[in-house]
Amino acid sequence: MTAKRTIATLMLVMLMLGVCAPASAASSDGYNYSYWGEAVPAPDPYRAAEVIYGPDLNIGPMVSPQDMYISSAGLIYIADTGNNRIIVLDKNLGVERVITAFDHAGKQDTFNQPEGVFADAKGHLFVADTQNRRIIELTAKGEFVREINEPKSTLIRQGFQFTPIKLVVDKAERLYLISRGSYEGIMEFDSDGVFSGFIGTNRVKFSPMDLFWKRISTKKQRDQMEQFIPLEFNNIAIDNDGFMYTTTVEENSNSPIKKLNPSGVDILRSKGYFPPKGDIGTLEVGSFPGSSIFVDVTQDVGGMYSALDSKRGRVFTYDKDGNLLYMFGGLGAEQGKFRTPSAIGLQGDRVIVLDKDNNRLTVFEPTRYGSLIRDAVTSLYNGKVEQSTSAWQQVLKLNSNFEVAYIGIGKSLLKQGANKEAMTYFELGNNRENYSEAFKRYRKEIVMDRFGSIVLSIAAAIGIIIAIVKLVRRRAASGYYKEVGPLKNPFYTMLHPFNGFWEMKFEKQGRVKIAAIILFLLVLLTIVKRQYSGFVVNFNNPADLNSINEVKYILLPFLLWCVANWSLTTLMDGEGKFKEIIMATGYSLMPFVILYLPQTLYSRVITADESSFYYLLDTVAIVWFIALLFVGTMTIHQYSAGKTVLTMLLTLVVIGIMLFLGVLFFSMLQQMISFSMSLYHELSFRGR
Repeated sequence: MTAKRTIATLMLVMLMLGVCAPASAASSDGYNYSYWGEAVPAPDPYRAAEVIYGPDLNIGPMVSPQDMYISSAGLIYIADTGNNRIIVLDKNLGVERVITAFDHAGKQDTFNQPEGVFADAKGHLFVADTQNRRIIELTAKGEFVREINEPKSTLIRQGFQFTPIKLVVDKAERLYLISRGSYEGIMEFDSDGVFSGFIGTNRVKFSPMDLFWKRISTKKQRDQMEQFIPLEFNNIAIDNDGFMYTTTVEENSNSPIKKLNPSGVDILRSKGYFPPKGDIGTLEVGSFPGSSIFVDVTQDVGGMYSALDSKRGRVFTYDKDGNLLYMFGGLGAEQGKFRTPSAIGLQGDRVIVLDKDNNRLTVFEPTRYGSLIRDAVTSLYNGKVEQSTSAWQQVLKLNSNFEVAYIGIGKSLLKQGANKEAMTYFELGNNRENYSEAFKRYRKEIVMDRFGSIVLSIAAAIGIIIAIVKLVRRRAASGYYKEVGPLKNPFYTMLHPFNGFWEMKFEKQGRVKIAAIILFLLVLLTIVKRQYSGFVVNFNNPADLNSINEVKYILLPFLLWCVANWSLTTLMDGEGKFKEIIMATGYSLMPFVILYLPQTLYSRVITADESSFYYLLDTVAIVWFIALLFVGTMTIHQYSAGKTVLTMLLTLVVIGIMLFLGVLFFSMLQQMISFSMSLYHELSFRGR
């Protein structure tokens, strides 16, 4: 009766438990992403200050402009693709020059839908003359310097068509070019315009299923299948140190932006909450489903960089570690929105976006919020710690949800040696790597300050342990055999499973109430572990922690195992009674009960580098539990080892069947209730 009452009580608790579906955060025009991937509101970092059309400059309308470059002097170069011309604006956004033709070997030459433009430190202009399949270099005044045509090299595959679209030039006058359809990587030309090879090839993307079919197909079938080739780059930018930023059109990629060194190796840091890939919480449905698609990227001061998302018309700005600082923009007809953004550039702290379908430039100026973020990032980058801290504190007054600000203050405090205060800010910013470093330094301070007290405490603890061990040995040597008893049986069973489970079954030392107490303690300690484990190992979202869920996730598997094992073993000549299955399963949970509390305490005094032992304790508890459950199942049913393994595997299968039938039953019940309600409403409507 005790077992039946216990099961009835547990089932009643299960029926009373409910599941609440979390509401999704809807993003507004201004937002940022929290550590948990939620879109949280944020002030606008930039505002549209000016919109410029071609007629405003007295040069006629622009037609599908594809590219823009802003020099360090503030000059703006625009590839007005549809008009076959290059527009040069001064730093005040006035027209300095419009290049529609140039003298080439005594003849007038023109561009044919140029899609890329760049200016070097000398002011020389490099144009990707796309449809003419060449690169044109001009002086600052628009005079012809040289022409680079399709290169000839054994490194270039047969059938390759030279179609330059974007280009940059470094301080050594090496030219780096993106050619449409060039999946081999970025084309590199030396200062003399001679092709020297490809760099920075993207990795091949393929489906595992496609790879499987390729492996089992014949050669003729493989030749007809789609080839696995790398994706090509679609834009490129270069900073003052010679590092190149590139973008790639790829859905759901974690690395659509790359930072390549001169050897073509990606060195972009991604230490933020999420990879620098734009929107992360996008749905697969709606007007613009799927991930962000970057079409341009530009470098900024202080290690920052901004990328332009053409799918949703947004500008995403990141710091050197890959933390998302802010975003702005969007698709629409009003000022500050875009139809088809094609290029982005920075003129000081102003952001200029080129819209190829609206045929206009939009000039954005930073708000106070945006200026403070930029000041905080650049100050820390330049070693101005106090100035950075002050700026971040002002940012938090405008947006207390901005976790990157807490991280920025924490870094500043860490540089100043205020380790304990830095820990607080890193925890608020959910930055475990830096928190661990601050905690390591703070712990070292504590140890050095209280070294004597710590040594005495350790010596006293060792002395107490030795005394307890000697006392236990004396008591053990004073007699031959003492009955363990029901209360001590779970502890005895942990260390002597064969004897313990034998006594539980045949000596009647087991109790269902004790198994229920163990289950209750496990639920309690699991809640404590999830909520109070050290920050460096605790990745649980406080908003999602629910004690009722812990009850369900432990109680339901326990009940399913007991019922499934009892149902199965009655058909397999098992000698175990239902209450014995409950006791054996409950007693097998003892390793979790014993280890969870010290594991939780240990987690609060370790750094991330020392967390291996913490996770090892989890593994030990699981292996210990499985071993006890195996011995318990074998003992109470009097099975052989092989039959016990088979029984445990079949029990898992039965649990799966029970879950399937349960889901099917509740689904049918829901449909019946829905049908009954619809029928009732229909009859009520007709009865009026």
